[in-house]
Amino acid sequence: MKLMAGNSNLPLVKAIAAYLELPITEASVRRFADEEIFVEILENVRGEDVFVVQSTSYPANDNLMELLICIDALRRASAARITAVLPYFGYARQDRKPGPRTPISAKLVANLITVAGANRVLSVDLHAGQIQGFFDIPTDNLYGAPVMSADILARFAGRKITVVSPDVGGVVRARALAKRLDNAPLAIVDKRRERPGESEVMNIIGDVSDRFCILIDDIVDSAGTLCNAAAALREAGAEDVVAYCTHGVLSGGAAARVQNSSLSELVITDSIHGEAADSASKIRLLTIAPLLGEAIKRIADESSVSSLFD
Repeated sequence: MKLMAGNSNLPLVKAIAAYLELPITEASVRRFADEEIFVEILENVRGEDVFVVQSTSYPANDNLMELLICIDALRRASAARITAVLPYFGYARQDRKPGPRTPISAKLVANLITVAGANRVLSVDLHAGQIQGFFDIPTDNLYGAPVMSADILARFAGRKITVVSPDVGGVVRARALAKRLDNAPLAIVDKRRERPGESEVMNIIGDVSDRFCILIDDIVDSAGTLCNAAAALREAGAEDVVAYCTHGVLSGGAAARVQNSSLSELVITDSIHGEAADSASKIRLLTIAPLLGEAIKRIADESSVSSLFD
């Protein structure tokens, strides 16, 4: 078994390697003067079970191309099995046609990874469950909920917790977390725009008065919806509001927006390596290295991955 790192999230790969007590495979991933990516594997991988860890986060296209070339290099080096480990799967939000003459880019990226030579895919909290079906190779979708629920129970035990979905589409995710928190009550933020040019109206479905509210989502990008939902919960009488999100994309001024919002804290995992979180004291990192490390170990041993979530 070998563990190979792309350049997108080296701190996470080092943490996974420490969990597995395994060295990172020696490889050179560099760019020519015209920005073409070149990969050279500096040790023998013939007949090995290789796991390539690479988040396809910003810059998404560079990181995706780097992953594809790493997979191709491994295939041509006669690796027995190649597993693409994507802590964050970029393009996942383009999982359907939102209008006429638009692409389904998540399916295209799935095809590219498969054609490059990957035999298996491992990811965390895919934006939509059906993306697993976009791949024609075995695909494991890990959930951040066990890591988040353990953190919540350790830090906020004894509080009157209500789990809140920031939109109607995230209810299944919120319900799964609420179940892990001793069947905590559930609330939903219903967001609607009455007419073009007018601000969104936030309606709270459920009782949040004097409750400790935990907003749960898979991706926080601009953080606009999350911050607006937090403000609406405060107005509805919530005692405190904390948000847990798996993937901290945090583009543009998202970190500053969180810092100036009604949120007491935003907790994100280290699925994406970025500097935006360092500038905001309200943002805290939660590692998923043990989760990914254990899944990698079980895949290599041909044992159950799903039992991780029992």
